[in-house]
Amino acid sequence: MFSKSKINEPGPKAAEAPKPATAPEAARAPTPEFKPSAPKPKPPASVLSSDLHIVGNLKTTGDIQIEGTVEGDIRAHLLTVGETATVKGEIMADDVVINGRIVGRVRGLKVRLSSTARVEGDIIHKTIAIESGAHFEGSVQRADDPLSKGGSKVSLPPLGTGGTESNS
Repeated sequence: MFSKSKINEPGPKAAEAPKPATAPEAARAPTPEFKPSAPKPKPPASVLSSDLHIVGNLKTTGDIQIEGTVEGDIRAHLLTVGETATVKGEIMADDVVINGRIVGRVRGLKVRLSSTARVEGDIIHKTIAIESGAHFEGSVQRADDPLSKGGSKVSLPPLGTGGTESNS
């Protein structure tokens, strides 16, 4: 009755021991590498509220909505500058929507100045829209790649030359 055989030793019972998966069970069990991949939802824009004052540069591959004050350069995918916002520095974004105040250079593939925008600085863009009522002081320059520091500028011949004039 009291023997020291392995049957009576404490330890995992046969019913509790993990069973090796058979081929049909393994095929049914989801594994991380075989899960169908659903597209990841786009994260919401990061919002910097109106009572926030940032001194320093911001860089993201996502979207930013600024309602406060930023003193520094900003790099984002979509940048929205709210009506109460002020940015002092260079902005670089694929898409730029300006409703507030910018003091500095703006570089963007698509740049839009709403009627409440106040921009003091140069704008380098691929496409631009300026609504009636926007205030802008600076130069506007079209570039095929406005996000590169050099920017491929469009060169036009001087006025009056026609570009193909020759003296024969």
